[in-house]
Amino acid sequence: MIHYILQTIACQLLFLLVYDLFLKKETFFNWNRLYLIATPVLSFLLPLIKIDAIQQSIPPEYTIQLPAVLIGNVASEELVATSNPSVLNLGWETFWILGVLISLTFFGYKLYKLFKLKRSGSTATFGKMHLVLLPKSDAAFSFFNTVFLGEKLSETQQKNILLHEKVHMEQRHSIDLLFFELLRVLCWFNPLIYVFQNRMELLQEFIADAGVASQKDKREYYQDLLSQVFHTEKISFINTFFNHSLIKKRIVMLQKSRSKKIFQLKYLLLVPVVCGMLIYTSCAQETKSEDTAVVADFQKGDTSQSEIISNIEALKESIAAKGNLTPEEEIALKTLVVLTSDKGMGDIRFDAVKDSIELPFGVIDKVPIYPGCEGLANEATKKCFIEKISAFVGDNFNVKKLDGSGLSGRQKIVTTFIINNKGEVVVKEIKANHPALKAEALRTLQQLPNMLPGEHEGKKVAVQYNLPIIFEVAE
Repeated sequence: MIHYILQTIACQLLFLLVYDLFLKKETFFNWNRLYLIATPVLSFLLPLIKIDAIQQSIPPEYTIQLPAVLIGNVASEELVATSNPSVLNLGWETFWILGVLISLTFFGYKLYKLFKLKRSGSTATFGKMHLVLLPKSDAAFSFFNTVFLGEKLSETQQKNILLHEKVHMEQRHSIDLLFFELLRVLCWFNPLIYVFQNRMELLQEFIADAGVASQKDKREYYQDLLSQVFHTEKISFINTFFNHSLIKKRIVMLQKSRSKKIFQLKYLLLVPVVCGMLIYTSCAQETKSEDTAVVADFQKGDTSQSEIISNIEALKESIAAKGNLTPEEEIALKTLVVLTSDKGMGDIRFDAVKDSIELPFGVIDKVPIYPGCEGLANEATKKCFIEKISAFVGDNFNVKKLDGSGLSGRQKIVTTFIINNKGEVVVKEIKANHPALKAEALRTLQQLPNMLPGEHEGKKVAVQYNLPIIFEVAE
């Protein structure tokens, strides 16, 4: 998911650069409006398109590898243990949902402010337009078919503003801004969405100004803009008549001659941009964790055929050169045969190698059942297993035993253990930068209880589980 988000942001950045460099100064307002709406949507779709023909035509050395960011990964849970043992197991999904809820709260507050303003004024209706006169105010803005005007504005100013806001209403500009407001809620972490909305807000002012200027003298209109400074409510999805940061750009655009039609060819820049992004998304490969890579290879056969064949050829040469195999090598070879057999665990060689077969936690049909997780569906059992393991290590990892080791600050231990086909926990590997860390991790993992063994294709097999442990050592 992190990889997808990065690709989406890269697409949006490229589209914005094309707009700012080549399109925003042109008077093709409707085309630019379509561009600003379509390209963010396209940015979400392009990373999902993977064209195999493109990927196969690009040499492997030119493919892009991005580092994986594992947060709450099923096969590799990060654990925090402190001197007051507690486990922090919040994934990026929780963080995103929290941001969405905060963004929705702000959006609701903006709607409340708008509703409050509407209630505070007197309302009149002129055809499809609803006019709200705000007492003791010089505000001027619109939302859908409702125009808000301050009573302090003169009759001439109100007339100009109504002409301007009528264009916003007829063009349904509020829908565009609400579209970006929704994107801001869902993609609150992405600053480019705010840039897109800002570009759309300015473009809508250009469209409205052009509409009014076609009905009255252009010079008279922009002189009216300069003659009065209006106070405006700062709500991101309303169309404001006057904005200090936009007024100069609006006047410059009013004075600008219409762009020549030949310049519409600039929109053809989208073709190479989209093609380039398709090449990028088709060839970009996210670096996987060890377990994730095994899942992909085991379930989908994603490893390239040439790589597999070359490994087999190397194995054949090694066997031929050596002659007789040791018992351990023979078992390993039989295990490979069983795992690649069409019959799978039903192969006649399974009984001979059942104690040596180890499958990753992510691909097993039925994961090992931790005490207390009985009677659940497989996905629920996985979740329960992860939570129980994390809680157990968090409760039993004794940071105080590291006193005197000279360690301080944030530490990380990467552990790998097996739940064998009898349900026993066997520690396979511990990686740490200090012997004291390894010793405490080993002591903790050896206390894990026996479990009901995992099953694959109806056979009990050993299951490998990777568990990084992260904790703080007080100085």
